[in-house]
Amino acid sequence: MIDIRPATEDDFTAITTIYAWNVDNGTGTFALEAPSREEMLAGFHNVTGLRLPYLVAVEGGEVLGYAYAAPFRTRPAYKYGIEDSIYLAPQATGRGLGKALLQRLIDLCTERGLYSMIAVIGDSDNLASIAVHRSLGFEHTGHLPRAGFKFGRWLDVVFMTRDLLPFTLTPEGDGWDD
Repeated sequence: MIDIRPATEDDFTAITTIYAWNVDNGTGTFALEAPSREEMLAGFHNVTGLRLPYLVAVEGGEVLGYAYAAPFRTRPAYKYGIEDSIYLAPQATGRGLGKALLQRLIDLCTERGLYSMIAVIGDSDNLASIAVHRSLGFEHTGHLPRAGFKFGRWLDVVFMTRDLLPFTLTPEGDGWDD
């Protein structure tokens, strides 16, 4: 049985390994070198310091994937929207874990009072990520051709967006900046 729960510092050896595999083998991230465990932990503390969710999917004690919501941009006007990130271990793909992690992120960010979630999907050929986002109500909102170069080829970026709360003329709450 898969358990989706908040990540802890103890999960970061596995999280770092999962991200490193995705850096070395995938185009969902444009990173060319995997960060260290300490760099990954610093990102975790930045996200959780804003009271944003950082989740892991665990089965039999093994972390198979993780997801988090972070500021799309750090300027104050952006504080009501967040960007999602999801990474899976290679043996965990095709099992619905990405969708389960994303659904939990959506639920938590909606409860937190955030208004929109933005997916910045590396590589327009990343059809699995595009399909998962679409299945949970994200709409295609942009495309940047040749935004990055990795593995000897130019890669596009696809933007998809999902409203979390109904928009009002004056947002309630303080967004992720409170």
